[in-house]
Amino acid sequence: MNSEQQARSILDGAEYLYLRDISEPNDNSLRLVVEEARVNRSKIGKGLPLLDQFSEILKDAALIEATQGCRMIELRWDRYVAYLVTEEVAGSAGDPRDDDYIGNLLRVYSTSHFLDYLGGNTGGHVEPLTHYKVICLNHLIDVASYKPPEIRLLNGKSTVGSEPKVQVH
Repeated sequence: MNSEQQARSILDGAEYLYLRDISEPNDNSLRLVVEEARVNRSKIGKGLPLLDQFSEILKDAALIEATQGCRMIELRWDRYVAYLVTEEVAGSAGDPRDDDYIGNLLRVYSTSHFLDYLGGNTGGHVEPLTHYKVICLNHLIDVASYKPPEIRLLNGKSTVGSEPKVQVH
């Protein structure tokens, strides 16, 4: 298995993802860095402020977070047509019944409301567009492009405990 296949396999098998970085390294290129996250069962019932009336409900609750061993993955589009970053709660209210996609946390759409929107508001496309969506706990990222992203596993350290870094250059 090559490194891109390994990174795709990690994305397909991840429980959760956090968006850690978003940037435009060059004009009309996009770079996302996501980090795996999982339910931290070692902290069941710990680290959560428990109000008396919720203590019974939350006694078995655990945090979802990046822990030791979680990996960082980079997705890079050399050229995109459009992208949209949505806060996860606001972005979760849509009706996906009309959308046709494969994948879980990295979705590839053949039809979607995002593609319909772009079809009605952009033009001059030289090839068919594909819609990619990265589902993270903190953001939803929709990307329309002519080609799939390059995906690679980063060797850098996990950012366990750090706040997500989101910036556009």
